[in-house]
This record gives sequence, C-alpha cells and structure tokens, in this order.
Amino acid sequence: MANEADVKIMPLRSDEDVVRLRQLVREQMVAAGFSLIDQTKIVTASSELARNTLRYGGGGEARVIAVTNGMRRGLALEFIDEGPGIPDIALALKDGYTTGGGMGLGLSGAKRLSDEFEIESAPGAGTTVKIRKWKPF
Repeated sequence: MANEADVKIMPLRSDEDVVRLRQLVREQMVAAGFSLIDQTKIVTASSELARNTLRYGGGGEARVIAVTNGMRRGLALEFIDEGPGIPDIALALKDGYTTGGGMGLGLSGAKRLSDEFEIESAPGAGTTVKIRKWKPF
C-alpha cells in the first residue's frame, strides 16, 4: 500500500501547523494528479480534522500517505491525538452536533468529502481519524 518514503508526518500543535498541513495536502494532491475539485475537498477535510485534533484532542499529529491499490492511486490522511476521546462516535458524526460551539460539521463534513472514512476513539484513549481519496481512473 505505502512505503515509509510515502509517509509525511506533521505535528499539529498550532494554527500555523494547520496551515502547513493544508499546503502539504494540496501539494500531494497536485503531484498525484487530482482535479481541482478533489484537491479542494481533501484540503477542506484535512483542515477540519486538523482543527478538531487541536481543539478537542489538545494537539497531535497528521500523517499524509501516498497509497496505491492495484492500479488505483490515492492519498490517505491520518489524524492522531491523545486527548479525552469521543464518548459517542455516532452522535459526534451527526450534522450539527458540537461540544465546542462550532457548526458541528467537522467530522460529518470530512466523511462526506472523502471516499473512505474511519474513526477510532474511546473516552480517555484519544482519537484517530483516517480518510482516503482515490484518483478516478
């Protein structure tokens, strides 16, 4: 799927780190030949998830991974924190649900903008969110 040379790890400790991540994701999407629409979708999703990592997880890291599956090429993003975790993932994925006064579209929006979405979390165990976008043939 990916080798270590294809993995770029970025710390998420400040708003400036979110900006740097957005730039890296856009660069990787352009290099992989994604359309402007797909670039915008994944940059937006990465921004939302990175901000969640900062706001709710107390910071963490993002991994940007070039992936392949047979002839398919894509980009995988992982957002990892060691924060308080999410007690009710199903509730957190509902549009409009927020614990921080936002619009409540971060997780659900990122899910809609990506081709694959996975979340692992438990109270006291942190959160890992993984998304993927595949380049159409």
